[in-house]
Parts: sequence; structure tokens; C-alpha cells
Amino acid sequence: MTRRVAVAVLVPVRWAPPGVELGKWRAALAEDVVDLLRGLAEVEAGIACVEEDLGLAEAISWPGMPVYRVGRLSAGEIFAAAGADGFAQVALVAGDAPNLPGLTVGKLLRPLTTRPLATARADGDGGGLVGVAARVPVPLWLPDFDLDEGDPAVLRKAAERPEHVGSAPEWRRLRTPDDLHALDPAVEGWDVTRALLGG
Repeated sequence: MTRRVAVAVLVPVRWAPPGVELGKWRAALAEDVVDLLRGLAEVEAGIACVEEDLGLAEAISWPGMPVYRVGRLSAGEIFAAAGADGFAQVALVAGDAPNLPGLTVGKLLRPLTTRPLATARADGDGGGLVGVAARVPVPLWLPDFDLDEGDPAVLRKAAERPEHVGSAPEWRRLRTPDDLHALDPAVEGWDVTRALLGG
């Protein structure tokens, strides 16, 4: 069976709601993403971080969960680290999307049966990606990028054929006050973020 992993990427977080300490906010977002990934069927979960965030990664990880410490949060570095760990398919998910549906991660991985790469654009004004998935080792044409600056159009242009880059539904990352409106109290999940916002 193909080994697959979904990796929560501890992206920088530069905004927090009024009255909420930035470090606690970032930890809550990331913990909810990790809990989401851990609950997926037939997919293992991991975390990727830079050296300075290793403490946060260890605090929110589960026993036995791989933590990939990388020099930069580039997709290529994380794909390579997970591939060296024996995974054939790797999905990267931004650690500031606590209410991301598990179905979206599944839709990132599904195109990998016929394509080497799939992306999910980040909704809203911040640009970038909420997730990206690849078969590893990744193709030589794949440029260096991270989730904050990744652009599906650029990746399709770099590919040998545009259809080699699949797509999954876009989703909103929590990066500005406007993004809080994406949190639906009626939808299950994002429990740590919910508690930090006062229920």
C-alpha cells in the first residue's frame, strides 16, 4: 500500500485577534491542524518546522508523529524530508487553517494517482496556498516555493504539461481580521482555536 503523509507546516503567523497573545494564537491554529490531520483515514500525520519552532512542534505533536526540521519552509525541502522517511505521497497543509475540512486534504492527495502534483489555493486576499501535495521524489521541473508564495498558475507553467498539476478546492487561512468570518461555529472541529476565542 502507498504510504501517504499529511504534514502541518508551521508557517509564520503575524496577526492575532485583539486580546489574544500571538504565540498562543499560533499554537492553537497549528494544534487544530495537527488534530485534523491525525484523524484522517489511511494517511499518517506529521509536522514541519524551522529550528526556532521545534519547541512548538514538539508541544503539539502526538507520540510517534514525525517532526521534520528543515532549514526553510520550502515545499521541496519538506517533500524531500518526508520522502526520506519512506513516504511516496506527501501533502503539506498550512498550520493556520484550523477549520480545513479533511475532505480537502483527500482531494489534494487524490490527483496523485495520475499526476505528480496538486494544489489548493488559499482563499482571501493573502494569496499563496492552503495546501499542496506531491508524489516523491518530486519532478525536476518543480520550482522552489513555499505555501505563503506558491501560485498554481506558476506551477502549471513550470510543469512539462499544465495538466500535470491537479487542483483541490480553495480554503481560507486565518491571517487577517476578515478571515475570522470563515470560522463557522456550527461546523465541528477547530476546538483549540474555538476555546481561545471564548467558545
